[in-house]
Amino acid sequence: MKKFVCLITTICTFFTCSCSYSNQSHLIKVNLNEVAHSVFYTPLYVAIEQGYFKEEGIDLSLVIGFGSDKTMTALLSNDADIAFMGPETTIYAYNSGANDQIINFAQLTQRAGNFLISRSNINDFSWADLKGKTVIGGRKGGMPEMIFEYILKQNGLDPSTDLTILQNIDFGSTAAAFSGGQGDFSVEFEPSATILETQNAGYVVASLGVDSGFIPYTAFSAKSSYLEKHPEIIQSFTNALQKGMTYVNTHTAEETAKLIAPQFKEIDLETLTKIITRYSEQNTWNTDLVFEKESYDLLLDVLQESGELSQRPPYDTLINTTFAEKAMEE
Repeated sequence: MKKFVCLITTICTFFTCSCSYSNQSHLIKVNLNEVAHSVFYTPLYVAIEQGYFKEEGIDLSLVIGFGSDKTMTALLSNDADIAFMGPETTIYAYNSGANDQIINFAQLTQRAGNFLISRSNINDFSWADLKGKTVIGGRKGGMPEMIFEYILKQNGLDPSTDLTILQNIDFGSTAAAFSGGQGDFSVEFEPSATILETQNAGYVVASLGVDSGFIPYTAFSAKSSYLEKHPEIIQSFTNALQKGMTYVNTHTAEETAKLIAPQFKEIDLETLTKIITRYSEQNTWNTDLVFEKESYDLLLDVLQESGELSQRPPYDTLINTTFAEKAMEE
């Protein structure tokens, strides 16, 4: 009887392993190049950690591009199947006459992810408080700086005359420069904003994401030819993302932080939770991935206001919402 039980166990184990191997072998390899690795993109990492991509038949390979220009280059050279970056890059590609158009098919963040840091806690802060001050900003032509200057202009300030914006400090060194004494204010992404507060070296007094409005800060895109050749892959990819977005919207910041903690081993769990809470409270992530025309038009306004836009490409030329809309129905 023992031999019979052992035989049955062995057979079951064999078939379980075989099925697992078979499922793995049928996963489709998809190369994703992301502009940066940031808590700002939490729904993507939820989808990875929860295994949603594998559920959709995708073996996802994630590579950090370290800049929209490098991510776009990876996409154009076929080193990446899908790019995750600021959609303004696809607008630049269109205006430069790209042959194989880059199409945005899913929007992840609907607000800017940076914050204005002050040396003192200003409860009734207004943007007029920046007049005559020195602010550590971003590089000229970069999306963080363009949004910052757009907000200034919307509040009656001239970025070139009403304040001094430092643009010669490397993106990764701005928080250290601020805590070291440079500038009266600094524009910071997370985790720098929360870390500066934790160290009592600065205070978040405004959110650029809130004050600039619902702007499509990051989106997933692919070549038009890839979308036409592999619509089922794009749909499966979008389905997985939607599951990640739904998880974030139906779970606490603490639960989400614990889930994506392996993606951010350099950030302690308490800080990670604070960051996700802050992003959630300002509606950084929508409930779906649909790239709306209204937000696209706002993006064009920001680019045009900054002098970085030669022409306004039609919404339908660069945006495809069919995959995101179908993912909502799954």
